[in-house]
Amino acid sequence: MTGQTFGYIRVSSLDQNTVRQLDGEHLDRVFMDHASGKDQNRPQLEALIDFARDGDTVLVHSMDRLARNLDDLRASVRRLTEKKVQVRFVKENLTFTGDDTAMATFLLSVMGAFAEFERALIRERQREGITLAKKAGVYKGRGKALNDGQAADLVRRAAAGEAKAALAREFGVSRQTVYQYLNRNPSRAPQTNRAGVC
Repeated sequence: MTGQTFGYIRVSSLDQNTVRQLDGEHLDRVFMDHASGKDQNRPQLEALIDFARDGDTVLVHSMDRLARNLDDLRASVRRLTEKKVQVRFVKENLTFTGDDTAMATFLLSVMGAFAEFERALIRERQREGITLAKKAGVYKGRGKALNDGQAADLVRRAAAGEAKAALAREFGVSRQTVYQYLNRNPSRAPQTNRAGVC
């Protein structure tokens, strides 16, 4: 009996294009996480590992989409192959089955380490670019989520007792952003009672 083919996709933010990662591949089901590479909370990856069975195949665009670092990569591949699930990385053109040769295991480590090193270089270049832009006076950072009028309205309505989750949806921001605006205006933010409820 031939197993099913599942795709795993991870994107760093909700607005990233997910189609190109496994475009053109026949997949019975796709598991997708919206999480940064350093995020340990990847519920869809856990769901995939739990769901996959003997004879199934998991396709991932590249090693850095599956794992946060080399140890995480090896652990994730091992968890799947121990269930007799085949793992195939499209970009690297590598497949792991659990019955891998010493060379295949070595390649997993080398390619995983290279991907980790490449991510570190990208982060370093970003930091250097931001530093140079700041020196040149052209780096403005991330823009405000709300203008001054919207921020004042949000704080006023939260102080009046409106639910923060509802305000976040209405203003198109996260609940964390709502709390950041409230913390900037502590005198107008709602106070919590002894039970910690606003």
